[in-house]
Amino acid sequence: MQYNKTNLEGVLVIEPTIYIDSRGFFLESFNQKKFNEITGKTKTFCQDNHSMSHKGALRGLHYQLPPNAQAKLVRVIQGEVFDVVVDLRLSSDTYGQWFGIILSAENKKQLWIPEGFAHGFLTLSKTAEFVYKTSNYYAPESEKCILWHDETINIQWPKKIDLIISEKDQQGLSFLNAPKFK
Repeated sequence: MQYNKTNLEGVLVIEPTIYIDSRGFFLESFNQKKFNEITGKTKTFCQDNHSMSHKGALRGLHYQLPPNAQAKLVRVIQGEVFDVVVDLRLSSDTYGQWFGIILSAENKKQLWIPEGFAHGFLTLSKTAEFVYKTSNYYAPESEKCILWHDETINIQWPKKIDLIISEKDQQGLSFLNAPKFK
């Protein structure tokens, strides 16, 4: 397993070691000991989520405020998405910046997203199955959403895709008005 730092402090791209032979492939999708070594943190995951989305489905930018803030370890097991995180930590050197990456069943990359970030993704393939671990339970009373097309953040989403966006996500807050993390 190897990892790469991103332009956002604390966000990591994790690439598992893949063993391929005539039968197919094998990889360790999660190993607590290696994860702790890579992140320098001991996280307990309490919930696994799995979604399927059609091409053009844009989910996010979602986050939960303390005391229910969530860290996430995300990956795609079928299809391809453009995955995005935005730093909402007021004390961070990368506050207000975003990072985007293609996650796919083919590249098998994972993204580690600590607490304090908004997260979203756009489905690029006909369908995509997205799975992720969270460090805290879903708490609707703590959930917030920032508009995916907020001009202050200015995320460069892939073009020429007809978007499918939930009503809830269309009602997201502007970056300037959204609650942040200390």
